[in-house]
Amino acid sequence: MKQDNQIEIDQKIYDLYDEYCHSEMDRRTFLQRASAITIAGVSGLTMAQALLPRYAEAQTISFTDERIKANYVDYESQGGTSGEMRGYLVAPTTEGPFPSVLVIHENRGLNPYIEDVARRFAAEGFLALAPDGLSPVGGYPGNDDDGKILQKSLDQGQLKQDMLNSANFLKNHALSSGKLGATGFCWGGGTTNFLAVQMGDDLKAGAPFYGAAPSAEDVEKITAPLAIHSAEDDKRINAMWPDFESALTANNKPYERFVYEGTRHGFHNNSTPRYNEAAANLAWERTVALFKTALA
Repeated sequence: MKQDNQIEIDQKIYDLYDEYCHSEMDRRTFLQRASAITIAGVSGLTMAQALLPRYAEAQTISFTDERIKANYVDYESQGGTSGEMRGYLVAPTTEGPFPSVLVIHENRGLNPYIEDVARRFAAEGFLALAPDGLSPVGGYPGNDDDGKILQKSLDQGQLKQDMLNSANFLKNHALSSGKLGATGFCWGGGTTNFLAVQMGDDLKAGAPFYGAAPSAEDVEKITAPLAIHSAEDDKRINAMWPDFESALTANNKPYERFVYEGTRHGFHNNSTPRYNEAAANLAWERTVALFKTALA
């Protein structure tokens, strides 16, 4: 697949990168293993380095944009990692209250890409909160490698409780209309499904991006309509779909699943070459449309 930088990245490198993102492999090992691969005269190391995120180039909404007001907020989180949480809260500068959207990060904490997504929602008229699951242990450390290690070290039940508490904090915020939606990416997509199960009627809509499915027996608890965004080439996540689909259908749950042709896991993340602009834009339009309808 040819990228903007004109480097043809081979499937072997994409597969290695996916393993790196979702395992304990560190960056040095990833680059060492990639450097052992040469395809059509191109070093695998060159291809691997092209896949690493470039957050400064990916910003679409400036934190000084006149349409929004952003700041970090602290709040209680009983039963979570430490009892306290921090998140990135972004509000429109128009008069509220506003429908609210929780934006849940990947498996590495609140990085600049997720903060930008929160600003995008505020520019669309939503009150957005992007919680940092790493805040109880010092916050996103400034790079994804350390963030991945930190997040994996946490008790996963407590971490999900922090996200549930964040959702309730946002729903009950003074600037919120009380109508809550949730979206998330990778780990955050699976956590969006978790919230749909846990929150019932308190969650009005969910838009998980390439996230792990909930257990089939929990699907009956979901009431929120779901817009499920899937990459075409995502074996690990797509293998969960048949059971998820059967449970959604059997329980008569409202959902639409969108599979984006020619995409890989992470296609919405515009900081790496996995980004697919056409698919990301279409998924975004569908997500915003769902939230504007369901949270009205």
